[in-house]
Amino acid sequence: MTEYLNETVFTWGATPLKFGPGAVDEIGWDLAQMGAQRVLIVTDPGIASTGVPQRVADAAKAGGLTVEVYDQVHVEPTDVSIQAAVDFAKESEWDGFIAVGGGSSIDTAKAINLMTTYPADLYDYVNKPIGQGKAPDGPLKPLVAVPTTAGTGSETTPVCIMDFLDLKVKAGISHPRLRPSMAVVDPLLTLSMPPEVTAASGMDVLCHALESYTAKPFDSFARHRPETRVAYCGSNPISDAWTEQALTLLARSFRKAVLNGGDLAARSDMMLAATFAGMGFGNAGVHIPHACAYPIAGRVKDYRPKNYPQDEALVPHGESVSLTAPAAFRFTFPTNPDKHLRAARILDPHAPEQHDPVDQLPFVLSSLMRDIGTPNGIGGVGYDESDISGLVDGTLKQERLLATAPRPVRGEDLSAIFAESIENW
Repeated sequence: MTEYLNETVFTWGATPLKFGPGAVDEIGWDLAQMGAQRVLIVTDPGIASTGVPQRVADAAKAGGLTVEVYDQVHVEPTDVSIQAAVDFAKESEWDGFIAVGGGSSIDTAKAINLMTTYPADLYDYVNKPIGQGKAPDGPLKPLVAVPTTAGTGSETTPVCIMDFLDLKVKAGISHPRLRPSMAVVDPLLTLSMPPEVTAASGMDVLCHALESYTAKPFDSFARHRPETRVAYCGSNPISDAWTEQALTLLARSFRKAVLNGGDLAARSDMMLAATFAGMGFGNAGVHIPHACAYPIAGRVKDYRPKNYPQDEALVPHGESVSLTAPAAFRFTFPTNPDKHLRAARILDPHAPEQHDPVDQLPFVLSSLMRDIGTPNGIGGVGYDESDISGLVDGTLKQERLLATAPRPVRGEDLSAIFAESIENW
């Protein structure tokens, strides 16, 4: 066998997909084909109040399945809420799961599937250095993901993310076996999303696309052995192709979907963009904006965004990811100027040319964020210079994400990115 110092192989996988208005009505038949008979629907109280999970339950029952609903998912899951969901699920036997909602519901369902199929302490599975990074012992049970937001792309990815309350930081579990068995993507389910949720979840899609597109190339990593291959392998030609498609759809429909939530064509584009971006970053990985996002969300003080639960402070994931993105892409620009400029051209081909090319993508990003009502930097969600040290510490814990950054990221680099991100315009 030829020995290589650098990687020559990349892996790429995606969830089987059923897409289109009305797709959710076929879910009973789909799960029955996977051998499921008794399934748990996992959702949150807000989604439950819309009636969508009940519609999914009715469709599953029509396919001959026995169904129960767990509707206590925490928006932006925590280690506590994940454990509560797992404890509930352990009270019965399930041979399949349906996640209905945004990334919070889908990620919680992934954790339930893992922790009920191969019981262990939560920290055994969580990525290092916070947990042990243990791999599942074998295949998981069927999980069908039904996204109701165009955002996380969790329906196509092998990761689940949660907030560790005592540590004031987010981290996750990452393994290819966590990827859902099937994604049922029905744009009709997103028509009731408020503009603020549309904007925040859409920025998550955009950052997924941009981060995976600019990630460290797969062939610049050290050579892996088959058993050490990771879910995020770096940018690669297949992920890049899906990412460019996602950027094209976002350019066409992001502003429209925020402005007019009833525009089904725009909603369809956003759902497709979320899925395409998931097919990109679910293999290539994300990097600096997502790494910075976890402490931004985990250390939140008093910020309560409109049209989100108001009982506790919260920075929605898509917002937290977007706030450092302009500065982060200035930092990564020298690693591949052509890709950064191409992404900017796809997103806004009519944007005025900036004096310094390093500013082109940050300018396009900031213009979009201003148009859709994204807070103006980390200052807009309650942080100032005195908070930067804590935010840097939390970001440095995200070793899995920072490893995918296209250039080494030190503490002083992150300090500069956060300082530059107090205001983005």
